[in-house]
Formats: sequence, structure tokens, C-alpha cells
Amino acid sequence: MFRNVFGRLVTETVRVHRYVKRAPLIRGETAAFVSVRSFSDVKDEVQEPFDTSLLEFLVCPLSKKPLRYEAKTNELINEELGIAYPIIGGIPNMIPQEARLVQKDPDPSTTPTQG
Repeated sequence: MFRNVFGRLVTETVRVHRYVKRAPLIRGETAAFVSVRSFSDVKDEVQEPFDTSLLEFLVCPLSKKPLRYEAKTNELINEELGIAYPIIGGIPNMIPQEARLVQKDPDPSTTPTQG
């Protein structure tokens, strides 16, 4: 049995080795034709609109609560946690590490007054 397995292993290795020698090489020249965009190009483009019908399905990945769309900043906001997820190219970036903290306005009725 060992002899049979060893024989097949050697035979397959020789076949693969022969094929690799004859296979055409892929040249690095094709990579030069790929268009590369820089981050500065993205700023000049018009932002794609966010489809607000997605708000029915999207929830915060941390709290699983509904999100609110803020058109001025183009973000989805979680009021409970005070974080905002950016919308890039019409697609919400729901990665918690990419979210920013939102400054909550202090409620004047609960703030102690100095007298």
C-alpha cells in the first residue's frame, strides 16, 4: 500500500512539474493598464443620494436599534449611543470603528443653573 501511494505521489509531482515549465508566464505589464483612483479624486465627485427606503431594514450593528438619516452630514445616526455612520457613495459604512461620536446637546432643563 505504501509503495502504491508513494508511486502515485511521485508520478503526480512529475506531471505538475512538467506542466508548470510549459505554462506561459503572466507578465506584470497588464497591471500597468489598470486605472488607479486616488482619494483626492473622490472628493471632487458628486455624492450619490442615499436611498431612504433602506432605513426600514438597517439597524445599528451595536445596539440593533433603528437609525435616523441626517441629510446635512450624509450620515446614519444612532441617537441612543450617540454615534454616526458615514454614507460613502450612497452606501452606508456600518463598521463601528469607522463611526464618529456625535456631540449631544445638553438639555437646558436638566442642567443645574448657577445662581
